[in-house]
Amino acid sequence: CATVITNLLYFIPGLVSWICGGYIVSDPTLKRFFVLHFIFPFVAICIVFIHIFFLHLQGSSNPLGYDTALKIPFYPNLLCLDIKGFNNVLVLFLSQSLFGILPLSHPDNAIPVDRYATPLHIVPEWYFLPFYAMLKTIPNKTAGLLVMIASLQILFLLAEQRNLTTLIQFKFAFGAREYSLPIIWFICSFYALLWIGW
Repeated sequence: CATVITNLLYFIPGLVSWICGGYIVSDPTLKRFFVLHFIFPFVAICIVFIHIFFLHLQGSSNPLGYDTALKIPFYPNLLCLDIKGFNNVLVLFLSQSLFGILPLSHPDNAIPVDRYATPLHIVPEWYFLPFYAMLKTIPNKTAGLLVMIASLQILFLLAEQRNLTTLIQFKFAFGAREYSLPIIWFICSFYALLWIGW
């Protein structure tokens, strides 16, 4: 896994040797990736909690900029509901990771490990298959990485399309039925790339 990730960064000179501690994956690389994978979940959880705290404290923004003093704050109640939902997800996660509910995991996880034989067909998890297909079909590493980044930028464009003012302009320009067309294209291309990656 470390080799795949570091190979994506070869288009920036010197970055791979700085991240890996050398030109190949070695002991310093594994230690750095272990520390990164240990610290990153805690940082992500802190950012999520800070985001939820300020979202409920201030309220979400309105694209039209309309603000009123006639609103009722539900800040403590909504925070308690978010903590309850987080605890439910945490129980499901811990039951999967501690008790090993195998029907929910990948079938290859039930195969005993043989360190002398590599599996014939190695594919990433299903949610990474479209990106795997993009990298596999484009021979140039830099072009494949740029296409993968551009595909992630489409998600931001679809989110902007859901913005109220953009939606109003889009409906007047193309009609209400045409609004869902880019989302349908995105879903179809996602499943097509998922099938190609498999």
